[in-house]
Amino acid sequence: LGGGDLTARAEPNGPRELQDAARSFNAMADDLRLLMNRERELAADLSHRLRTPLTALRLDAEAMPPGPIGERMRQACDLLDEELDSIIRGVRRGTDGRDGQSADLVEVLADRLAFWSVLAEDQERPWEVTGGDVPVVLPMPRSELILVVDAMLGNVFAHTPDGAAFRVSVSPDGVLVDDAGPGIADPARAVQRGVSAAGSTGLGLDIVRRAAETSGGHLVVTRSPLGGARVGILLGTVDHAPERLGSSSRLS
Repeated sequence: LGGGDLTARAEPNGPRELQDAARSFNAMADDLRLLMNRERELAADLSHRLRTPLTALRLDAEAMPPGPIGERMRQACDLLDEELDSIIRGVRRGTDGRDGQSADLVEVLADRLAFWSVLAEDQERPWEVTGGDVPVVLPMPRSELILVVDAMLGNVFAHTPDGAAFRVSVSPDGVLVDDAGPGIADPARAVQRGVSAAGSTGLGLDIVRRAAETSGGHLVVTRSPLGGARVGILLGTVDHAPERLGSSSRLS
């Protein structure tokens, strides 16, 4: 049970005290599985309830005239729709159904940068990409990797002023997002789940951290060479030189 097999049960035998303990253990395991199933159903129900406001947003987006803002809104609605489907399927499937899934970080970055670059143009943000000449496959579903990439890129747009530049570096060593904003004053506090000094949920960096650990790497939160914050994932145990992460620019 401790290893994640929720079907594991004890066999009541031996002295009466051990049989009583085994039956209590089995009752606890049954209750635990019931509670987890209820939480999964609740997550699915809440996700489904979000479809009503999403439908209203989609109608407004479709009514917008052709242009970059309207296109970005429609892309955002499509992404939200895909995410809600993914959440509903994921919580109903449980953790077992996630095993063996993987996604290419380079491909996801290219897709998400096409979305964020429109907003960068609106805000007059210079940006560049280095690396991306070879696939970087991570052991997680594509939907989760999209969430990780959006958390890193969204951090730039949420916490730096318009016009602040950013740079994305990707290679088999990992991915780094550098910005020219004010930086992160307290990195240790910033990675605490649910803690934020900037009015956000405080979950973004924790999402990146968990993805890094799932991929066998670690989260990087430090000062950027651009003067602001550096947030990213370094893979493996080798101490790579972050400034040299990535060399070419397949994505741009």
